[in-house]
Amino acid sequence: MAAGAFTSIPALAAQEQAESEVERIIVTGTRRNDRTVSESTVPIDVVNIEDMTTTGQLEVSQVLSTLIPSFNYPHAAVADGTDHARPAVLRGLAPDHTLVLVNGKRRHSSALLNLNGTVGRGSTAVDLNTIPTSAIKSIEILRDGAAAQYGSDAIAGVINIILKDQEGGSISATYGQYETEMAGSPKLTGMGTTVNDEGTTVLDPITDGNRNRSDGGTTTIAGDWGTNLGDEGFIHLAFETRNRQATDRSGFDPREQYARIGDPETGELDPREFTFDRYNHKFGKADIDDLALFYNFGWYLSEQSELYSFGSYAKRDGLSGGFYRRANDSRNVEEIYPDGFLPHIATEVKDHSLALGVRGESGDWDWDLSTNYGKNDFSFGVENSLNTSMGVDSPTEFDNGSLVYEQTLVNFSANNSFDFGLPNEVFVALGAEYRHENYQINAGEEASYTTILDENGDPVGPGGAQVLAGFAPESEVDRSRHNIALFVEFDSDLSDNLNTSYAARYEDYSDFGSSFNHKIAARYEVSDTLAFRGAISTGFKAPSLAQTSYKSVATVFENGVPNEVGIFPVDHSAAQALGASQLEAEESVNATLGFVYQLDNFNLTVDAYRITIDDRIVLSENLSGDEVEAILVAAGELNTQRARFFTNAIDTTTKGIDIVATYDLELNSYGSLALSAALNFNDTEVTHLKANPEELNSLGDDYVLFSDREIARFEKGTPKDKYNLAATWTLDELTATLRATRYGEVTDASSDPDNHEVLAAKWITDLDVSYQLTENLQLAVGANNLFDQYPQDTVSNIGSTTFNRIFPYSGFSAYGIDGRFIYGRVSYSF
Repeated sequence: MAAGAFTSIPALAAQEQAESEVERIIVTGTRRNDRTVSESTVPIDVVNIEDMTTTGQLEVSQVLSTLIPSFNYPHAAVADGTDHARPAVLRGLAPDHTLVLVNGKRRHSSALLNLNGTVGRGSTAVDLNTIPTSAIKSIEILRDGAAAQYGSDAIAGVINIILKDQEGGSISATYGQYETEMAGSPKLTGMGTTVNDEGTTVLDPITDGNRNRSDGGTTTIAGDWGTNLGDEGFIHLAFETRNRQATDRSGFDPREQYARIGDPETGELDPREFTFDRYNHKFGKADIDDLALFYNFGWYLSEQSELYSFGSYAKRDGLSGGFYRRANDSRNVEEIYPDGFLPHIATEVKDHSLALGVRGESGDWDWDLSTNYGKNDFSFGVENSLNTSMGVDSPTEFDNGSLVYEQTLVNFSANNSFDFGLPNEVFVALGAEYRHENYQINAGEEASYTTILDENGDPVGPGGAQVLAGFAPESEVDRSRHNIALFVEFDSDLSDNLNTSYAARYEDYSDFGSSFNHKIAARYEVSDTLAFRGAISTGFKAPSLAQTSYKSVATVFENGVPNEVGIFPVDHSAAQALGASQLEAEESVNATLGFVYQLDNFNLTVDAYRITIDDRIVLSENLSGDEVEAILVAAGELNTQRARFFTNAIDTTTKGIDIVATYDLELNSYGSLALSAALNFNDTEVTHLKANPEELNSLGDDYVLFSDREIARFEKGTPKDKYNLAATWTLDELTATLRATRYGEVTDASSDPDNHEVLAAKWITDLDVSYQLTENLQLAVGANNLFDQYPQDTVSNIGSTTFNRIFPYSGFSAYGIDGRFIYGRVSYSF
């Protein structure tokens, strides 16, 4: 069968399932379907249903972060749409450097472009959390470059999600919430006063201990059901619904909220200062409602061919806070909000996909013809806000417009084995693929983006919806492109001990040209217990349509100061005046070398890697100053203080090593114990910075295309190392899993190196205990972050500034900022 083949007929599934208990057949990283994970020439992790269940995690991204050491899932907060669809990274590279497949077919990406100062800034990524865990049979993670096999984006590796196809099903209900004490974030008990050196009475916060929180209540109901369709086919259905209430890890706001009575500097404090709720921000997880549906279907058309199909529908409603506008803020209209307001970003994400294919045998050839379609519609709204320039006539809710991404693929592949006079036959696979993409920005309602001008043509006040201006008609985009790919793969055992393979892929894009990539891999078996393996490959990542066409203006928080920052496509007059040029594809070289050791119940794999990427596509620095504002005004961008655009600014080298060990131990009357240790050491270095364009140099020496802060985020924004240790003890109906994960040091970079926030390494412990009450019914309880660990607080780490107190932890924390999560789960299988 072709790459990505999945078990299709339940009559055969039972036999294959029995065989998989001895050896697991891989489908990722090769078009052969007779290789096991241990026989692969490149490192592959396999996560099964049991692995996912015992993590206690509720989303695919969280599951993988818990189990895979080179996979990280940062927890951004107050980052606009990124709060609602957080990106994940593999091997410290960008989120869009990892290709995601479902049943071996390319999954469409999210329409969201991550724009704030978070991990993954400037990237679009597949939203893994639109895929319910109840639909998943297993997940295969290829930790090696694979662009020569699968095309663009597969620089860091490939995640292949295999859907359930067996008879029977299950239903489960999980509820959990955070019970935590916010380490280093003081609890406000009241507001007093003191007299400063100038003799003025000022506010003096009264605190006592740390703030305690019980929030983030999350209810997840999931189920799946599969059945035979006679002797010819099967269908498997799955659903998942989740309600996750928001978490809040903000500190109190010590600022004066109201104008003073009398003199604005020395007058009396407004009495409302002493009754105002100073926990006026929301810093933590967004409020989310998720619904996801999946199906997987197979049907024999004849003894030599079968029809298959799978598809999904997902919907997510999200709500998260922005930055509080105080009553005396110039962006407030006191007649509407006399006490100020916290604007909220509301999103509605609709995601659906459909794949349909036929595969079979013709003579000695196995072939697969398929088409698949995916669409992600990411709509923005703003609530509890206003358009300041409209004054008292401003609405308080806005439709900001939407982002839409669509992808359609047609793929054909075929394989056969030939005798070329070598010691063994040569497996040959070849094929072609056509991909069409479309990206849209749809305008919001007029009030969300408009600015009212006075008689002199000057803005009456800040225009657009506060916290996130809507997409204006001039920001609307409807761009498409297509590409055609041809690929071939050869694989053969040159001796009883040596396996080699070669893959090549040619792609031609309608918007930026062509790319040719290839990969050579080999595995040499020294003995029954020891084998060496390695690969070297070239790769590429095409600039996404979002990166080439996105335009918007939003409030961006930099070093404690909010600014209106515009992002412009490279063909926009403002971007070109600042030195923007046409984007090119990233190019990479990926090398992996390691070994596999197996002895009885002990397995060890060690794989070192080196990934170089030239012409990485990044967001430029937020460019500001009088000269920039003059350029923006000339381009008609009246409400924008800063500008940025995408550019091929840097080259990087990423080096690391993955170590994975497992050991199964029988304890006789005390049950069995499964031990595992997975370690990742990773280092990224920016090896080259593109010179400033002349247009930018002409504005002055202070203007840089890509700052030291952004370089530091690339080099230090994800953990240098990560250890995943786990022990699962089983005794009769009782199963207990203890996991300890060490997240290495991370730096949240500032424009001032003296203010870099260094997050020290921390161990996070998770515990899951389940009991099988009956053959079908299971109960479980557990805790994630059992010992309630937090990153060090920003107040004591880098100084007690206003916003360091309000946002007491860094969003770059690899393990989150929410503390201990306690849950219970009941599941019934049939």
